[in-house]
Amino acid sequence: MLPVVKDEKLVGFVADTDLRPFRNAAGASLEPNVFQKITVEDIMACAPVTIPVDFTVGEAAEAMLSDRVSGLVVVDGQNRIVGVLTQTDLNRVLVAVTGLWHGGIACGFIIEDVPGSIMVLTDLMRSFGGRLVSIVTVHIRAPKGRRRVHIRVRGLDRNRLGELEERLKEKATMLYLVDHRMNSRKLFFTPGITETDSQMASLPRVSGSNSSQPRAPKEPGGKLPL
Repeated sequence: MLPVVKDEKLVGFVADTDLRPFRNAAGASLEPNVFQKITVEDIMACAPVTIPVDFTVGEAAEAMLSDRVSGLVVVDGQNRIVGVLTQTDLNRVLVAVTGLWHGGIACGFIIEDVPGSIMVLTDLMRSFGGRLVSIVTVHIRAPKGRRRVHIRVRGLDRNRLGELEERLKEKATMLYLVDHRMNSRKLFFTPGITETDSQMASLPRVSGSNSSQPRAPKEPGGKLPL
């Protein structure tokens, strides 16, 4: 995404999607010298959405959703362009916040929304040698009085992973367990179900199935995470 200025004023922007009509599937021009025959003004999108430089990432994401755009122009207090923010940038933030590049084991739960309910799970993981990487908790799609929590941990004793799983199920409703080093995952509910309060409160805890199909994430340097 590139901002377009005229007389030092922001007048539009050009994104990769604006160039796609002029290229084939391989990325080559559909017509020789086509890009010498058109100008930026011919393809740019007008009225770009701007955000102030002190917006949080969450506010920026909300702006993209509400305005249905894939990129934002960032401006300072004098309305000068200082940068751009795209969906790719937000994806990088999501990966960083969830700790995916650190690998390890990720677990999801439905827990009671009371003080200390997360600590019960994290203390149990620590007792099995775990080191916390990230904790993300939300109320979205959770019954009243409960919340979802997603925990990533490294260093667990995998010889006792089955025992830890059973102990965690005693403390909360478990949604999934993903082991990135072993490239395996277990789901303990059916994706896409209508999650009313009564359904979520009575979700059965069924045996999960392992799968070797999903790709295990790697750190930027290419190392397989623990």
